[in-house]
Amino acid sequence: MTETEYLAFDRNSDIKHEYVDGHIIAMTGASWNHNIICTNVSALLNVNLKNKNCVVLASDMRIKTPSKTYRYPDAMIVCGAPQFIDDRADTVTNPQVLIEVLSPSTALVDRNEKLLEYRQFPMLQEYLLIAQSEARIERFVRQDDDNWLYTDIVGISKQVHIPSVDCMLPLAEIYAKITF
Repeated sequence: MTETEYLAFDRNSDIKHEYVDGHIIAMTGASWNHNIICTNVSALLNVNLKNKNCVVLASDMRIKTPSKTYRYPDAMIVCGAPQFIDDRADTVTNPQVLIEVLSPSTALVDRNEKLLEYRQFPMLQEYLLIAQSEARIERFVRQDDDNWLYTDIVGISKQVHIPSVDCMLPLAEIYAKITF
């Protein structure tokens, strides 16, 4: 399937689909914990970024990577003017921060394929992987075009710093109402 065919198909579908190497991948529903974590993260980011020229977008906003895959990250931050692939304003090409909540069925893709794809965005500064089964966030922060700093933040009493937008998120609030 071509990109044009994919976009027409996805835009007319009742469910979301990702596009990878000419193949369409249907997006399945998320778990209880996944949804709570996504909601908590989006709410925390909205509060932290209210006075900045950035916007938080949830999992219904599609991105097009430089490698021509289309993904639906669990959350993203776009700073400055959003850039879209066309006048439909439903596919972003300039995320500054991308966030995925790990699921057993997608963790390997999030850690490997998506990490490689997302690192190709020239404006992307951070990529966060948030665990569901424990209080843990893996953070990748761009150092330069070829180097990313990896930090493993573990423990409900810890905080994750997102330097590109200068905000701090307590893991206790990210995991509020979650039972492990």
